Parts: sequence; structure tokens; C-alpha cells
Amino acid sequence: MKSKSLRDFKYMTLDVVGTLIDFERGIKDCLAAIADAGADLDGEEALTLYRAARYSEGAEFFPDDLVRVYLQIAPKLGLPAVRNYGEHLRDSAKEWKAFPDSADALARLAKEYRLIAMTNARRWAFAHFERALGHPFYATFTVDDTGIEKPNPAFFEKVFDFVASEGNSKDDILHVAQSQYHDIGISRELGMTNCWIERRHAQKGYGGTIEPAEFTQPDYHFTSMAGLADAVAEARK
Repeated sequence: MKSKSLRDFKYMTLDVVGTLIDFERGIKDCLAAIADAGADLDGEEALTLYRAARYSEGAEFFPDDLVRVYLQIAPKLGLPAVRNYGEHLRDSAKEWKAFPDSADALARLAKEYRLIAMTNARRWAFAHFERALGHPFYATFTVDDTGIEKPNPAFFEKVFDFVASEGNSKDDILHVAQSQYHDIGISRELGMTNCWIERRHAQKGYGGTIEPAEFTQPDYHFTSMAGLADAVAEARK
């Protein structure tokens, strides 16, 4: 849709888990390790079960909620329903890897915009994610800072207030994320310009991310952060 040029923004707000950090790989790898090398774990099935459990009644903030989630999905995956394993899954977040292009793309984008992290993750986990990404952020908003999760509009309003404190507005922001449900749909409703990073472009379904009630056509669309950084570099010429 491209309502504005990539040259026109001062800020870039970024989802973290799923957009910059490969949480699906982290969860699948940890569950496979629990299953043991000799067991066969269907990673996509695990993500489907994870998604249903993650957004069920009694959910806690992420990734603390992975303990509860594990205990719910373990029997269906043939894994031991033992709390220690759930705690291991939660703690594995400390070791989750960034997508291969994330850190370099953010370093490039930080030269052009004030980068603001917006994550539903707890602050303790974000500290590890931020280190893996090379500490590129101008400002950060975690679920601990906001008290609520995206797609709640109040999360975005916190960021709008911060930007306003610097004499700017949401019109100065490009919101970048992979989740249609948590980010792209609500950012459109709030009148933001958005950019969808379709990380699962080569895979079917929504993986570990909840499916939106309806698809939102983004203003910008790339399959990687590298693609976005390249487009920005081209627009800046």
C-alpha cells in the first residue's frame, strides 16, 4: 500500500519475538532435546499445540507461561509432564537465536531511525534477546513496562506517549512485525504505517503465532529484515 516513503519516518517500532528472534526454532529445538535424540518430534505439530495452549485460559506473561504451556502439551507430544522440563523450556529463551539477518539489518537501520522495541516478553528475557541483537534500540517497551500485551491498543499508546514527549507523533513511526494478529492488524486500526516481515513465507500456516480473524494488507511487505534494510538503503539514495 505504501502510503508514505521509507524516507519519511523518524522512528521504527519493532516486534521482537518472531520478527527478530526465532522463537519457533527455539521452542522446537528445546522440545526435541527433551524428547531425546532417538525420539521423533513433529516440530510443526508442537507449534500448533503450543499456539492453542499459549492463548488458552490462565495464560501468564511470556516466556514465564512456557512452564504452564509445556505441562499442557507434553502428554500430547509423548513427553514427560514434569515441571522441571517446563522450567527448562522457559529458561531456553535465554539461548534463543536471532534470525541470521536480524542483527546486521538492525545495525543498518539504526543509522537511519530511532529503533524502539515493542515486545510481549518479560524484561528478563528481553535482556537476552537484546544482547543477541547487538543492543540496537533507542528505547524499549516490554510487557513489564506496559502491564498489557499487544494487540491491546494501550500498549501502542504507551509508545505514542513516549514519541510525543519528544515532540513527534505516530505519523513519524513505521511499525515492523511478523505477527498479523499482534501487530499488523492493530497498527492499521490505530492509523500507523506498518511493515509485515513474513518470516514463514516458505511454510504453511501461522506456526506458533495465533491466526488473525482476517488478513491485513500491510503498507510494506518483506520476507526478511534484510529485505527491509535493503529497501531503506535504496530509498535513501
